[in-house]
Amino acid sequence: MVVGMAAGVARAAIASAGVDGRALSEPRLTLLDSGVRVVTEEVPSVRSVALGLWVRTGSRNETSAQAGVSHFLEHLLFKGTERFSAIEISERFDGLGASVNAATGKETTHLHARFLDEHAEEVFEMLAEMLLAPTYPEVDSERQVVLEEIAMYEDEPQDRVHDVLADAVFGEHPLGRRVLGTADVISSIPVPDIDVYHQQRYTGGNVVVGAAGHLDHDQIVAMAEGLVPSSTDNGEGEAADELEETVRFSFYPKDTEQYHICFGAPGLVRGDERRYQLGVLDSILGGSPSSRLFREVREKRGLAYSVGSYNEQYTDSGLAAIYVGTRESNVEEACALIGGELARIRSEPVSAEELSRAKESVKGRLVLSSESTAARMSRISRATLFDLPIESLDEMLAGVDAVCVEDLTELAAELYGPERLSAACIGREESRFRAALAPVSEALVTA
Repeated sequence: MVVGMAAGVARAAIASAGVDGRALSEPRLTLLDSGVRVVTEEVPSVRSVALGLWVRTGSRNETSAQAGVSHFLEHLLFKGTERFSAIEISERFDGLGASVNAATGKETTHLHARFLDEHAEEVFEMLAEMLLAPTYPEVDSERQVVLEEIAMYEDEPQDRVHDVLADAVFGEHPLGRRVLGTADVISSIPVPDIDVYHQQRYTGGNVVVGAAGHLDHDQIVAMAEGLVPSSTDNGEGEAADELEETVRFSFYPKDTEQYHICFGAPGLVRGDERRYQLGVLDSILGGSPSSRLFREVREKRGLAYSVGSYNEQYTDSGLAAIYVGTRESNVEEACALIGGELARIRSEPVSAEELSRAKESVKGRLVLSSESTAARMSRISRATLFDLPIESLDEMLAGVDAVCVEDLTELAAELYGPERLSAACIGREESRFRAALAPVSEALVTA
């Protein structure tokens, strides 16, 4: 039996129209006996389909002995099945004109493809076989590929510092683990251990099939019915680890031209209703070219090429963060400016002009994203995977419009309080960085 649910159950209602004047349909959601959920959104005005096979597993689901297995497994999904070798997989997709890739995060792994609507069955069949029936050939050569990826990442401090920050903010909590894992694990983990992880995590209740574009929902459901056998697994997974909030200082010594600096604290969870407030606040603080940090640090003083703020949201926590890359002689001044802007946004109401500009910036990004079938597929898939409502574009825009000045002052005081901020840096001298921390947080000086 297949249980069908209109996306009204998930509060989904897209009122915008396609380019050819035909209205976009509401997303539809179907739960299969296997526990697999199928969510689609029809966009009649296009000729392509964006398809994703999503699994609710990532680096936070690993033990220390498995560090990096989720990402390594994602690589191995492309290396072969019983019917097709890695070369045959790539040739088959090329022959269908499909653009295919995959991604691993802290809580998700997914294969995704964009292709002509007429090839939906062939692409789905191939992706499904890769996702659920890999045979793990060429493991040793792919180990070397991932080890090279880790080495490349180590040579990119502007990327690496964000994992150093995650370690500082989350400590021993699973969210503190980096997605790439460790070279020791990747170089030695045996295939049977990888396969056990695959069997335990790639189960019906953990899988979502998401698609957007020129498609038929019932056809996608029919394809997905044989994806995995019926299961009692509900996909809820293990209990979340409790996060202990502690201010930490983390310095990673490296002979670099710049000091790569991050400050951050636990942020909002995925389902927090204040996520629109956070989006507007982030745009004002450092998430746009007109933001305070961009203006003060880069435009006015030329202290950095890259500076800004960002946030990430997880099932049971989040991350609110700031980044700057600057030369050694500028570290003290850059940190002083960041500390000053954090103090100002915590205590002083933003201006009406700033609020209006930030709202329009956030709304613009939402609307532009809604015109991408890949972005639509990703949005409805993530919401379904984490049991969140699928909001319509109108609902999201209304959420942004509802943000007020008082919301932002209150949220900034909560997220960016100096007593909550941890610090991370990659650079030459730890003492140079420590000497610059007082304007951001006195607690960090001795942390």
